[in-house]
Amino acid sequence: MESTGIDSLTGLLDRHGCLRTAKRLTANAKRSRRPLIALWLNIDRFRLINGSLGMVGGDNVIAKLAGRMQERLQHRAHLARMGSDDFLLLASGYAAGEATLMAAEVMALIKQPLKIGAVTLHPTCSIGMASLEYAEETGAFLHRAELAMFEAKQQGGDQMVIFGEEQLPGWLGVKLAREELEIEHKLHAALDSGGLYLQFQPVLRLDGSVESVEALMRCEINGELVAPNTFIPVAEKSGLIVRLGEWCLLKAAIQAKHLSEAGINTKIAVNVSRAQLTAPKFSKALYTALVVSGVAPELIELEITESLFMDVSELVQNHLRDAIEMGVSLSIDDFGTGYSCLATLKDIPASKLKIDRAFIAPLPADQRVFSMVKAITQLGHELGMTVVAEGVENNAQLDYLLEAGVDAVQGYLHTRPMHEKELLDWLLEQKKMDWSADYHSKRR
Repeated sequence: MESTGIDSLTGLLDRHGCLRTAKRLTANAKRSRRPLIALWLNIDRFRLINGSLGMVGGDNVIAKLAGRMQERLQHRAHLARMGSDDFLLLASGYAAGEATLMAAEVMALIKQPLKIGAVTLHPTCSIGMASLEYAEETGAFLHRAELAMFEAKQQGGDQMVIFGEEQLPGWLGVKLAREELEIEHKLHAALDSGGLYLQFQPVLRLDGSVESVEALMRCEINGELVAPNTFIPVAEKSGLIVRLGEWCLLKAAIQAKHLSEAGINTKIAVNVSRAQLTAPKFSKALYTALVVSGVAPELIELEITESLFMDVSELVQNHLRDAIEMGVSLSIDDFGTGYSCLATLKDIPASKLKIDRAFIAPLPADQRVFSMVKAITQLGHELGMTVVAEGVENNAQLDYLLEAGVDAVQGYLHTRPMHEKELLDWLLEQKKMDWSADYHSKRR
């Protein structure tokens, strides 16, 4: 059914009517060279309101708030309802400063107490503002206002953000936001089609034996590799990291079981993000991975940043305790890059400390960094931890790490990340070499 252009609940322009009006206004603004402002408004915590009052009550709230804005602004702006609790105001001829005052007026209008039956509400809203730029298409113009609104929501709501003053400035923000949406789409496709897989990089003790193996997530869609430093941040922002993390845990546990069945009892380490550890079902996901794979828990290691270990929330601490009770070991990942206090390091229930590559890259040239590596290593040993240096790429670095006393190293110097079959072959070869060396030692 073709849209009438009018929203039946509020009497405002609906989304289709708004887009038609916006195209006309942008064309007029370009022709007359007059400014055009878009204010994208979203009602804060509307889901809570809807859940409390029901759909009829929620509709009543939307209708009353729309009526307030219509009564106050109908002669100064075009108003539209863009979705459930989203509104758009288009104002012609207003400079940015005047539009800011209008936004403040709207926020104050929304904040006025609203009585719905026996309940009195005190609603607030988040507003994103954008000014039409030269030669800009209508869709891009409105999209920028929406992005600014999202930033206002991210900052806690009940405020207004002007596009260009948020965390992603100007056109770069639009470009990055669109790129993130594309990457998020690729991640969904990868989850559905099997485009995700793991590679593995061994951690070697200084005598050449294997300390553990780190599982590294990879993404490939239609032959295109998406770099981890590209898709991991997007996964974290979108919330997909929880699903990815659960998948990674299960796959790593299955791989550890396969290695065990081949006679190789080597720990596989899995990175755990903040989103995972703060999700209510993390312990359940870990337990499920162990049960489904049938792996011995001591063959799984969770790599967690120091700041997460310091999280005092009951949920995070319960998850850490659950992991230990299951028999899984914990490792402090990227040590030295967080903000935790050294005085609390003694309370971290980890058996391994991994020194971040940022401390390894300057070696051997930077003596001050070497002193820090040496001190961290000594501290880790005093606390009974195995100390691993990450990102080791050359023999000169290795010599200094030997002198510093680290227990193991990880990096391109010895091995690059490898696929499952390559890992098994490599570990079997290492085991053969270890057996041969041990045999000859005993013969002597």
